Amino acid sequence: MNTLLFMMNGVSRLMSNRDGNFAITTAFVIPVLFGAGSLAIDIANAAMSKRQLQEAADSAALATASALADGKIDTSGAAAFAKDFIAGQMANYLSDTTALKNATAVTATKTTSGAATSYNVNISSNYTMQFSGLAQVAGFKTTTIGVSSQTAGGYSETQGSVSMFLALDKSGSMDYATTTVNATQPTTTYTYSCGTWYQPKTCTGTQTNYYSKIEALKLAVGSLTTQLETADPTHIYARTGAVSYDIKEYAASKLAWGTSAVTTYVNALDADGGTNSSDAMNTAFTSLTAKNSAGNDSEDAIHYAKTKQIPKKYIVFMTDGDNNDDKWGGRSYDTATKATCDAAKAKGIEIFTVAFMAPTTGQKLLKNCATDASHYFQAESMADLLAAFKKIGAKAANQTTRLIN
Repeated sequence: MNTLLFMMNGVSRLMSNRDGNFAITTAFVIPVLFGAGSLAIDIANAAMSKRQLQEAADSAALATASALADGKIDTSGAAAFAKDFIAGQMANYLSDTTALKNATAVTATKTTSGAATSYNVNISSNYTMQFSGLAQVAGFKTTTIGVSSQTAGGYSETQGSVSMFLALDKSGSMDYATTTVNATQPTTTYTYSCGTWYQPKTCTGTQTNYYSKIEALKLAVGSLTTQLETADPTHIYARTGAVSYDIKEYAASKLAWGTSAVTTYVNALDADGGTNSSDAMNTAFTSLTAKNSAGNDSEDAIHYAKTKQIPKKYIVFMTDGDNNDDKWGGRSYDTATKATCDAAKAKGIEIFTVAFMAPTTGQKLLKNCATDASHYFQAESMADLLAAFKKIGAKAANQTTRLIN
């Protein structure tokens, strides 16, 4: 009995003594706090992993739709392309992407309506993420990270018809060198006199070979026409023409389906002479607005007969200088050029202008002629010129690839 009483008194004293309560409470709470922190980290990691996978799936869907539209792959190869792409994106986060690729499903469909083609790409992807800490204690060993993405892409069916006319400067300054080394022939040889006056001889040296401005222009136009060819491989939507000028206008490459005639025309240009853009710009404008024998807009009628669409019309006006004065005729080539630009814009023709290492006066004219500030490009290098023409081509090609999920 005394023993029992002693034990009860001991328990009573322990309950009433608060000296060690904090230690006891801490001993219980710390594991819980660590566990809760571990669970929070698991939840945060799962959310971040889902975001990473979603971004990878979106990028893969867009890349696959673009590759289909560009003709780089066909629908039979779309799944492998998309799986490799998403695995490449996730390689930064997963040590092994094999399971991810195996769990990725891809469908790519091609839709043709009349002459317009579009592609739809659907991707669903998932992988298993391991939990740690309290989640595992609670019985949650893994979770599935899963996402889906869908694109609609291809060529515009509502407005695909384009008529574009290039007005290109081939004046003597276009023969000047750029600062870009020629990729196909980085060096050239040259000869010089060496030896003595009584025993002269010719020596040979090597120097860096830079692209000339006219060579850069040819490559830039090539980047533009590539955009159009990609968007219109069967040549039923795009018609192009070109005219060149120095102090005078040269015979134009008339508007025709596709870009082959313009490519041949531009690649044959040689730089020479002064600068007068007025006649060439007038040719570009009148070519796009000419009437047929019935008195109707010729370009509109030609396009409508093939696609039932009225074309969007563009002029691409490029110069590397400023117009010379008309000393004998008493007129301003700038004034005449600007008048043509104003008339073209009034007819709804969009004008892109490219000032290629041009002086201030030339820049001013091109800024005035451009439809707006977004249609004016100031190219201070060959790289700028290539980028400008590529951007113009992409605009005219009117291709769209967008996420719709």
